[in-house]
Parts: sequence; C-alpha cells; structure tokens
Amino acid sequence: MLRFERVVVIGGGCYGSWYTQQLTRAMRRGALAVADIVVVDRDRACRVGQAVAADAYAGMPVRLDTREWVAYLVDWLASGPEALEGHAMVPSPLMPHLCLDWLVARARARWPSRLIRVEPLPVTPPTPWERAAPDARHYVSFATWTCPVNCIEPAKCPATRDVRDWSMPVTIGRLARDEPSLSGAAIFHCEHRTYGVGMIDAAAIAGADRQVSAWAAHGPCRVLVGTVSHCHGALGVLAID
Repeated sequence: MLRFERVVVIGGGCYGSWYTQQLTRAMRRGALAVADIVVVDRDRACRVGQAVAADAYAGMPVRLDTREWVAYLVDWLASGPEALEGHAMVPSPLMPHLCLDWLVARARARWPSRLIRVEPLPVTPPTPWERAAPDARHYVSFATWTCPVNCIEPAKCPATRDVRDWSMPVTIGRLARDEPSLSGAAIFHCEHRTYGVGMIDAAAIAGADRQVSAWAAHGPCRVLVGTVSHCHGALGVLAID
C-alpha cells in the first residue's frame, strides 16, 4: 500500500475535485493511506469546499485551506526536506509555475538586497511543441495532439499507440547540463502514483531551495527550474545577481 503523511492538492475546482475523488477512492479500496489531504483554494465555495461542507468525504481526512497557493507553499515547505518526507503535492494542469514562484519568494526573503527575477530560457527547448510566455515562463510538450487530463503517461503512448521513447526530465536535465550560462537545474517530476493522480515529492521541492542557496551563496547564478511530467512541462530561469 502507498502511504503518505500529507498530500496537498492545488485547486479545488474541476481538476482538484477529481484528484480528491481519486485519492479518496484509492483509500477506500486499500491502495493508499494518507493521514492528511489538504486542498488549497481561496474560494470556500469551490467544488471541494462544497463537498466538504456537505460531508461528502465522510471518514476521509480531506480539508480545505483557503490561503493563496504561494502563501500556503511558503508555510508548508519552509520546514525543510527532512520534515517533509512522506508529503507530496498534486499540481493542476492549469496552475501557474508555483514551484518556480516559491523558489523566487524564498530567494527574495533570503537576499532582500539582491536582484532576483525570472529570465527567459537562454536556448529554445528541443521539444516538438514549445511556447514562450510574456512573463518569461516557457511551456513545453512532446505531444502535438491534445492529451486527456487523466493520462498516466504509460510506456505505450495512448495517442501514438507506440512506445513512449521520450521523458521530459531527461531532456530538460540534458539541456541544463549543456548550457554554460546555467549554474544547474531544479527539475520537479510529477509522477503518476495511484488512480490517475500525479504527485511531486515535497521533500524534493524543499531540497531544491537548499541547492539554489548553495549555488547563489558566493555570487550570481542562473538556475533552470522545471515542473514536468514525462510529456509536458513548465520552465523558467531563476536569476540571482
């Protein structure tokens, strides 16, 4: 059985309510044990909020937190990687690049006198589909088709009906290693865990903050930050001068 101390679901609307349903279904069927399921949505009347009010998750450890997403992450992840073993985050397909935003917030709190910003990627990612956004974030995909939101990215791609011979963490990690302007990379891999739900280990996110701190301790650095699955990703360069 898969066990977690806490699972944090980002958003309590269409996607978050489906993920919460799947998590509770896995628990009821003995595939998952979680002590605490936190759904973060500032709207108390979101789908999960309404379900909590109606006691639809009776017997399940589901609760709603109405803080802003980044504000919740700042508090939750600040305890460090050791304290976050057994914790995981369930991202939404349409959420902002929250892991990057959290690292920016941490860097600004650590070095208030330094210039800290998000820069565009120094090179174009080698993926079949890629788009640069006006806020310097970059979005990438190996799919040139529309994927179902509940795809678990199996070894055989449901769209091509052939072997999935690509993996975004590998590709983006190679890009970071080959680009001399980058100090390194913080790649957060959202992996399928149970009943169609993908998760990122919280300890890995918190651990990246320590690595960024080490890289930037003695001077400027540029860190490629990616939140990715095997097929899709959101990227950005955390620049600390």
